[in-house]
Amino acid sequence: MKLSLIQIGNSKGFRIPKKILEQYHITDQVELTLEDHHLQLHPIKSPRKDWGTAFKQMSLSGEDELLIPDIFIDETLDEWD
Repeated sequence: MKLSLIQIGNSKGFRIPKKILEQYHITDQVELTLEDHHLQLHPIKSPRKDWGTAFKQMSLSGEDELLIPDIFIDETLDEWD
């Protein structure tokens, strides 16, 4: 498929046909990779998809402990009064 480059400010871009966007489930963003002098576009899935399930599993298995304490030893909360 041939696509023409169009001017977008100081850059150039191209339009992806609606049919391709739908077929590959591309919504807002794509990941661009360069391999062997070729550009490859990959659809980006929801970055936080299934986080709720993962957090629940971490809680059930006891892996949800804080790595950094909420309050440091030398911290005072006086300034918030």
